[in-house]
Amino acid sequence: MSTDLIDTLVPLAPADALYATRRQRDKVVAATQGSHAALFDPALAGLSLGERLHVALSMAQTVGVNALSAHYAQALREHGPVQDSGRLAAARAFAHTLTVDPVAGDRAALLRLPEAGFSTEASVALAQLIAYVSYQVRVLAGLQAIQALGATAVAPAGDEAAPFVHPANLPAPGEPLNIKGFTSATLGWKAWLPVLDLAQATPEQLAVLDTSHPKARSSDYYLLLTQQPRILQERSTVFNAIMYAPGGLSRAERELASAVVSRVNGCVYCASVHAQRFEQLTKRNDVIAQVFEAPEGAGTNARERAIVQLSIALTRDPAAFGPAELQAVRSAGLNDLEVLDLIHAVAIFAWANRLMLNLGEPVYGA
Repeated sequence: MSTDLIDTLVPLAPADALYATRRQRDKVVAATQGSHAALFDPALAGLSLGERLHVALSMAQTVGVNALSAHYAQALREHGPVQDSGRLAAARAFAHTLTVDPVAGDRAALLRLPEAGFSTEASVALAQLIAYVSYQVRVLAGLQAIQALGATAVAPAGDEAAPFVHPANLPAPGEPLNIKGFTSATLGWKAWLPVLDLAQATPEQLAVLDTSHPKARSSDYYLLLTQQPRILQERSTVFNAIMYAPGGLSRAERELASAVVSRVNGCVYCASVHAQRFEQLTKRNDVIAQVFEAPEGAGTNARERAIVQLSIALTRDPAAFGPAELQAVRSAGLNDLEVLDLIHAVAIFAWANRLMLNLGEPVYGA
């Protein structure tokens, strides 16, 4: 597999150990680059390439990831001048909200886009762009931190063997937790923009729905996102490759990181889904209760605490994320592939949370 944009920005060369580690997740590499190509395709309908580059540059500058800022600034210079219109101002304002405080991107914030002249398809493209750049900055920051730290394998901390004893104050695993507005109960989700009418769907849209999720044809989420089918296809491939790849970080630990990111970002829906999956995989809910209560102190052993702390740090401030933020996971015994899987899980939920929070709302009692 050839060098991609992320390799260029880290930078990574084929001789680097981290370059080889990335290729153990070749589907993630390919679909990340595929997502970038789809989102910055000059032929993408609804948003001009200049508008998309302006939004991406403003986000990278707001976050403070210098390599990505330089990339988008150069791309915009090569593109040429873009009219500073009301549409562009609305797009950048929406992007700023989702960048600094995604839970604030409510229905009113979204509906300012149609008022500024955005079609549903354009609004979906913009939301996907913002969510993708949020993912991109965290993948880049995480990889730069791994590269800077180098291969420093450390023996595990050694407090992993204590048997699970279910806390008496918690409901049994599988029964809903309800703590500080977060829940492990099953929720639905309703879009704030018009979703695709299956009777009007193209063969491409139907095919993408069927490869994205088994229940996509009945899901508002997928019926909204498939109005940009190529972007959804690449995004679904990234998500599935990150969450379900064999080996590396355990499935349960990926779900734990997903729940932590969702708790920090305030995404009740994603937190509920991934809390359930963690419980299903581990038959325990003690750490999920801790995450819902106060994520900063969550974790029942050194490995869990390290995973939680990295997830919080990379979610909140990717520009400040560096080798120091990797020391705890190294000390807990995570190897390079496990750390990469963890960074990917955090990054993909920067993407997922922003779509769920800013295109619709959870529905209780689903």
